[in-house]
Amino acid sequence: MAEASTTSVPSALDGFHAFAASLTGRTPAVFLDYDGTLTPIMPRPDLAVLDVAVRSGIERLAGLCPVAVVSGRDLEDVARLVALPGLVYAGSHGFDIRGPDLRVRIGAEHTPALDRAEVALRRDLAGIGGALVERKRFAIAIHTRLVEAAHKPAVADAVHRQAAAEDGLRVTGGKEIHELRPNVPWDKGRAVLSLLDRLGLAVGSVLPVYIGDDETDEDAFRALAGRGTGIRVMDDPAPTSAAWRLRDPGEVAVFLKRLADHLDPGGCAAVPEH
Repeated sequence: MAEASTTSVPSALDGFHAFAASLTGRTPAVFLDYDGTLTPIMPRPDLAVLDVAVRSGIERLAGLCPVAVVSGRDLEDVARLVALPGLVYAGSHGFDIRGPDLRVRIGAEHTPALDRAEVALRRDLAGIGGALVERKRFAIAIHTRLVEAAHKPAVADAVHRQAAAEDGLRVTGGKEIHELRPNVPWDKGRAVLSLLDRLGLAVGSVLPVYIGDDETDEDAFRALAGRGTGIRVMDDPAPTSAAWRLRDPGEVAVFLKRLADHLDPGGCAAVPEH
């Protein structure tokens, strides 16, 4: 497992020539987070709408190499927002996966526990202004970006109480978010490794590239250590297991365009049949 670096990692834009050199003889398989990666983090999830130019860039890249979107959002939600039917989508941090000739669900047996926790959290957080409970098929996200600082500990306490009340659930975190998920050994990293196998991409001619901005994306960076590369989207240097960084979604869009330019016109020639 890769150690998180506490020093600044190089920019994938400033060092693009070095990044491109790592692709010599190989084709990338690109995995993209959504919020904070393809769009800026917004006060409410419904405000994070994908820019038309970014969608076009992803579509072009998907014509040159495999592309998947791996998001904490519900699968149907992120698929609707990206709106590119040929991609692979992994929602709820990889618990719910769909693509051409592909359908995987993990932890469905914990849905009743999530149902009970959702009812309790909506009740317990009803009096805390700005607390947003978002139910997904295989998770519950509790957003705190609009909650006053003095009330945020009460939100965290409520989430942890529900996790303690349901043996089948666990708490994970991120930027201004608490999340209840099925308590099974599955995360974005395991989901990406599974996708590489299922799509026939776990071969030396493919370089997996994962781009994400949050704590949950570190699972994917660690999982790909030694076989792929990670790019962390972050404005300020922070501990990460990613090898590269980009500052914000604007730089992600530029990077994806440069990668497509680098691959075009014969970018998929090395991808194995599957």
